Amino acid sequence: MAQFWEDVLAGPVDGIHIARVFIRLSVATLLGGVVGWERYQEGKSAGLRTHMLVALGAALFTMIPQEAKMETADISRVIQGIAAGIGFLGAGTILKLGEEHRIQGLTSAASVWLTAAAGTAVGAGWLWPAFVGVAWGWVILYVLHRCEQWLSRRPS
Repeated sequence: MAQFWEDVLAGPVDGIHIARVFIRLSVATLLGGVVGWERYQEGKSAGLRTHMLVALGAALFTMIPQEAKMETADISRVIQGIAAGIGFLGAGTILKLGEEHRIQGLTSAASVWLTAAAGTAVGAGWLWPAFVGVAWGWVILYVLHRCEQWLSRRPS
């Protein structure tokens, strides 16, 4: 029976291994939620669930080659694919408003890219850089946005 589970789960699994996978995927999802919450509060279409799913997916894609004990070059190609592929999702958040000659959604696209990077970092086991990156992202999205609003209301 043990051999069956090793085959189904792609190798021997112990409590530490299960905890590592669970923690990494959970942290990636939560960090995506931090960025997504701000976007949700701003009423953007790429909001809470989108950012959580992007971070979770990026973490999972990063963990797959690690779990399969692939070489660093293989993991590097996966990360390149995530970085390029997420551009298509980000592009979907960008709208060109024809009559107004304005482009909208660049910040949301950038936040989706940040979320994918955070998920990738967490999936690779680099939790602290992901936390720092998301913290800076939140400062940029929330704090600087409030500063911009305050500055635009000030009399000249």
